[in-house]
Amino acid sequence: MRVDLFDFDLPDERIALRPAEPRDSARLLVVDPNNGANVLSDHQVRDLTSFLRPGDAMVFNDTKVIPAQLEGVRHREGAPGQQVSATLHMRAAPDRWKAFAKPGKRIKIGDRIQFGHGENVSILGALDAVVEEKGEGGEITLRFDLSGPALDEAIAAVGHIPLPPYIAAKRPEDERDRADYQTIYAREEGAVAAPTAGLHFTPSLFAALDAIGVERHFVTLHVGAGTFLPVKADDTKDHKMHFEIGYVDAATAAKLNAVKARGGRIVCVGTTSLRLIESAAGDDGTIKAWSGATGIFITPGYRFKAVDLLMTNFHLPRSTLFMLVSAFAGLDTMRAAYTHAIETGYRFYSYGDGSLLYRKD
Repeated sequence: MRVDLFDFDLPDERIALRPAEPRDSARLLVVDPNNGANVLSDHQVRDLTSFLRPGDAMVFNDTKVIPAQLEGVRHREGAPGQQVSATLHMRAAPDRWKAFAKPGKRIKIGDRIQFGHGENVSILGALDAVVEEKGEGGEITLRFDLSGPALDEAIAAVGHIPLPPYIAAKRPEDERDRADYQTIYAREEGAVAAPTAGLHFTPSLFAALDAIGVERHFVTLHVGAGTFLPVKADDTKDHKMHFEIGYVDAATAAKLNAVKARGGRIVCVGTTSLRLIESAAGDDGTIKAWSGATGIFITPGYRFKAVDLLMTNFHLPRSTLFMLVSAFAGLDTMRAAYTHAIETGYRFYSYGDGSLLYRKD
């Protein structure tokens, strides 16, 4: 499909720079393409209990954001040191990370980068790495001198929360972001971007959902920095997705299959949990235990196998995520929904408001 079909104009003031307080007071646009003339309705996130039923199952991504934005100095024999930044996006081994580097063109294989500007970040030593591989679009593979938990400790000491570029361009990261840019149920460290639909949940909202008999299940997909990369191709067939690591355990798969068998609905919180569940589902809709790297690219025409509803934030124009929600609820429906959201003051992107989408029959 043509990528420009997924374009729209977003006023700058619609980009949220902080989350709603409290989190579940954020607005919620309910989009039901199967509901005749009442496709769109305006609510708050805390109204979710009005749209879910006993026996439904919500699927959350429990990945935890790490301070994956690193600043350092590149060293090369016969050349002066140069300031560089690297955003880690996928772990390749206990001592290796794939990263997006700036300025990428000036970095070569064999360069040594000292992060933290020489500060002794832990008792185990400084955080140094060698550029082992170089790919396209500024992607590199870093082999660190540290490994495993020691490397994790050093990254936590010198790294910064990698705010999305549309927020970072407007204000610097601060201490508040360490809490704001994390779900309350984050557990498995490894993401460099938050599963932002989950940022709306609070203990009181969980209690309300428990009270009406909605199940809560967790999967893990470590969101990579590739989620922020624009689609530069003119046609979707020419776009290359970046892979992300995730897993669905056997017990969770069995519970979700039981939900479907008794007539309950699977409600994914965020496009990350949806992409993982759809990666784990067979053509008959049965969800199996699954682990590995997924690069699933969902565009209109995709046949959803397992997911019935999707809770998600408002996404960037021409993005793979806007393509995904258009596949889920219909392109014309989502274009109308985004026009309504812009005209009525919804807040967009990571810290913005949310939507609840019903899958188009």
